[in-house]
Amino acid sequence: MENNREIYLDNSATTKTTKAVNDSMIEVLEKAYANPSSLHNLGMKAEKAFESAKQTLADCLSCTKDEIYITSGGTESNNLAIFGYLEAAKRKGKHIICTGVEHPAVYEAVEYAKTQGYEADILGADKNGYISLDEFESLLREDTVLVCVMHVNNEVGAIMPIEKLKPIMKKKATNAALFVDAVQSFGKIAIKPSKIGVDMMSASAHKIHGPKGVGLLYIKKGVRVLPILHGGHQQSNLRSGTQNVFGTVGFATAASEAYKNIDKNYEHVSELKNRLYNRIVENIDNVVLNGDESALPYILNVSFIGIKSEILLHALESRGIYVSTGSACASNAPSPSRTLLCMGKDKKEIEGAVRFSFSAMNTKEEIDYTIKVLTEEVKNIRKYVRG
Repeated sequence: MENNREIYLDNSATTKTTKAVNDSMIEVLEKAYANPSSLHNLGMKAEKAFESAKQTLADCLSCTKDEIYITSGGTESNNLAIFGYLEAAKRKGKHIICTGVEHPAVYEAVEYAKTQGYEADILGADKNGYISLDEFESLLREDTVLVCVMHVNNEVGAIMPIEKLKPIMKKKATNAALFVDAVQSFGKIAIKPSKIGVDMMSASAHKIHGPKGVGLLYIKKGVRVLPILHGGHQQSNLRSGTQNVFGTVGFATAASEAYKNIDKNYEHVSELKNRLYNRIVENIDNVVLNGDESALPYILNVSFIGIKSEILLHALESRGIYVSTGSACASNAPSPSRTLLCMGKDKKEIEGAVRFSFSAMNTKEEIDYTIKVLTEEVKNIRKYVRG
């Protein structure tokens, strides 16, 4: 490891918790450790901490506390939204629309729904990862019951036009609910789901410097969702299981920090992304940007043509730089990136794709060191491959 450096540029996979988050969770673990369903004073203290944290999360989304349900993370939130809603609305229709660039926790859930008698149309993406509103409208049917469109793509950062979907749905699919996976956007882009027609929305704590193992599902008041877990009747009978009080408090602390600094953080990571990409282009030839300049600045996906991304990843790791070859949740899968395939990328572009993802904790000095190492390693690897 070069000078014991640790430059973490894989923040779309997970983030480091902040001191404030850690402190808030430790306080709960030490002082509000009881089961929040218990009727004694310690139980009520835990319940108060849990409900207060839920209120903080609701405030971030400009919704009511009763519209927030705490889960074990994005995957559970996505599955609860999809299967809980389909079960409740099974008489409304059997048709689903899902984009081809969804996270596996949504895409594969929809694939499973097809084995249960549902039809699903896959909405494509253009060369930069964006959906077409015209294609979306053409796929809608009277029996469309659920639409799944992520807010921000986790591999290339494409920001989808969520606010334009519900008006189109109201014209052609009045029974359809709009579900949005906002795991990569929550805390980075201000989003008020009720203002833009979102019926259900997922988010996850560990993407914004909160703890792993806790997420939320926003369900608009009046939208009916049935439980997929059965047991203790917690959270209005929708999500059974003893509440994760310390995780929820940590999530709320992280969200509060993120929203307080949302504009400053956005500007900071924009500078980092532009600095890295511009210097990649200046110093390294035969590179391709996957996505475009309007993508979320927290994510930069670049293909280094003629190089296997896994080789470059480990070369950077050996010098203290941590990046990704795509979605961490699918990193062990042998198949190529579904997102890049959907965007029409060729084999060499897909094989050489590296995702750099930033956070407010990253610095310009880290970016400068990264471009220095990246330039050297790409040159060395290409020399070896060509030799």
